[in-house]
Amino acid sequence: MITHPCFHPSLSKPSLSFLSSSSPPFLQHLSFLPTSPSITKPVFVHSVKPLHVKCSSTNPTSQSHPDHAPPISTLKIAIIGFGNYGQFLAKTLVSQGHIVLSHSRSDYSHVAKKLGVSFFLNPHDLCEQHPEVILLCTSIISTEQVLKTLPLQRLKRSTLFVDVLSVKEFARNLLLDALPLDFDIICSHPMFGPQSAKQSWKDLFFVYEKVRIGNESSRVQRCEQFLGIFQSEGCKMVEMSCQEHDKLAAGSQFMTHTVGRVLDMLGLESTPINTKGYETLLDLVENTCRDSFDLYYGLFLYNKSALEMVERLDLAFDALRNELFGRLHHVVRKQFFENGEKVKSVHDSSYQNGAASAFSSNALRSQDVTIPYEFKGKILESVDDSSKLKVAIVGFGNFGQFLAKTLARQGHSVLAYSRTDYRDAAQKLGVSFFSDANDLCEEHPEVILLCTSILSTEKVLKSLPFQRLKRSTLFVDVLSVKEFPRNLFLQHLPPEFDILCTHPMFGPESGKNGWNELPFVFDKVRVGNDERRVARCNSFLDIFAREGCRMVEMTCAEHDWHAAGSQFITHTMGRVLEKLQLESTPINTKGYETLLKLVENTAGDSFELYYGLFMYNVNAMEQLERMDFAFESLKKQLFGRLHGVLRKELFGDSEKLEVLQEKSVGKNGAALSSSPESVKIS
Repeated sequence: MITHPCFHPSLSKPSLSFLSSSSPPFLQHLSFLPTSPSITKPVFVHSVKPLHVKCSSTNPTSQSHPDHAPPISTLKIAIIGFGNYGQFLAKTLVSQGHIVLSHSRSDYSHVAKKLGVSFFLNPHDLCEQHPEVILLCTSIISTEQVLKTLPLQRLKRSTLFVDVLSVKEFARNLLLDALPLDFDIICSHPMFGPQSAKQSWKDLFFVYEKVRIGNESSRVQRCEQFLGIFQSEGCKMVEMSCQEHDKLAAGSQFMTHTVGRVLDMLGLESTPINTKGYETLLDLVENTCRDSFDLYYGLFLYNKSALEMVERLDLAFDALRNELFGRLHHVVRKQFFENGEKVKSVHDSSYQNGAASAFSSNALRSQDVTIPYEFKGKILESVDDSSKLKVAIVGFGNFGQFLAKTLARQGHSVLAYSRTDYRDAAQKLGVSFFSDANDLCEEHPEVILLCTSILSTEKVLKSLPFQRLKRSTLFVDVLSVKEFPRNLFLQHLPPEFDILCTHPMFGPESGKNGWNELPFVFDKVRVGNDERRVARCNSFLDIFAREGCRMVEMTCAEHDWHAAGSQFITHTMGRVLEKLQLESTPINTKGYETLLKLVENTAGDSFELYYGLFMYNVNAMEQLERMDFAFESLKKQLFGRLHGVLRKELFGDSEKLEVLQEKSVGKNGAALSSSPESVKIS
């Protein structure tokens, strides 16, 4: 665990711009990437149409085949690649009454039989059945090889080829280059799979481009019949060019998978105090980690816009990190040159005099200390007079007013103090407002509830006239970090005062419809043994229990451990994505919608709040470094495999490469360098 902030100079990273041009020199050399968008063969390609979205008019309560939907003529469809996705599509095709054939390198005959599909191990046997549609359900990486092995001469010359790859320009150029001119081509992308569409396909996107369709009415009709398969299931039919699809998909699908894989590398786990934002990140990890790295690598390698997104994400993360460290550097400069005080680390200055002992990471992961807290007050309809409290809210901004509304409704006497004049807002809520802290404290509130920002808490606390309060006053904070206020209270409050550190893990937005089942974390740091003081502490906690909060009692140290791995990670990822200025697209996936929602939720909070989560949580720096390491590792995986493709293209198979290396060692005493800089293409 990191016990003090580390000051890292901004390390320069190699730019990816040498890869981000539309036609990188060494990528042009690779046979699977077209060097020019033009096609050498004369083809009859439909002109690019403006984006057109057709939504099925099916009734939400209807079954997969609504009575009023137009009947679909039976097609003979051959699925090439009968893995999970091929089987997923076959199930619906069979249910609609189509004749389905299948071929795969693996023997799926037993699965095909259960689905009512004819399976062929030999592609010649399949093609001799003269299917009307060849549906390519292969992986991105294997598509070219599979396509070249098909005996096209055994098919009818007007056969319709359809792919369902997640990248479209690559598939389009490959099909135009490999298929005879007589064959029709549709490039499509059903933007769903067995997991996201396990209930139905209704309102899920199906993107397509009619790349090449013959003019004969039978071929035009066959094309519409195939598209009708998805429209009849309620899909949102989106017609767009392959180029436009890839541009949008790089900003949505590829970005979603990238974020999911970075978070997966962090080993995120559910905590006893999950926020809604963190739950969405966990769901994102679960959805993306099920896909193979080959799929993700295919999204990167075969979408020319993906590289730009990697570089933008890299720059956004660096910009956020520099913003944090720049603010931290300003604090250190202020300590050095303005105050003239002896410089102390943030950790040491905050954790003196009664600071909690350090916890090991293994001990902090223990869930045994998480104790559910229950109150009898949860079943009572009203608050009796004996449990009513006089609560002074110090810091009457948005969150202070948010809490005051519930306190006043429950019948508690609420006072408020803030540097800004919130007299009108207080009057509307039935709260007494004080512009002078002395006047507030002379009212002898039983509870001082600090609702200040993290950065201003210490200054505000030191400014309060403690001598004007009763000696047993209960101090409560609601900050998003807990060890910092705990030790601040222990350091500055007289020993007679009680201390309760809390974190309502919700706010005006997430708690606007009620607090039921929202987590409320607390630590009874110091509560006197006197029966009245114990009852007062419980009465305050009862405020939140009555509203249905999930009461979680845990130490401040453990809270900060969990919060650094959930709340800080959530805010960090949200702010990185905010810098990318992500926008909704006509083909948003559910995962991408999650990212957009995350940006919306985190962008509403001030940078000061985020900076406070970083500055005053001893675990935050470690999490930031882990995120940086995870992203760098993911880039190495991507570019490492790309480098392997380049080496294979340049040197041939591995045996030939070994011979070249051995000869080089024998002659020069050193192995042939395999770095891209050493490779010269004539």
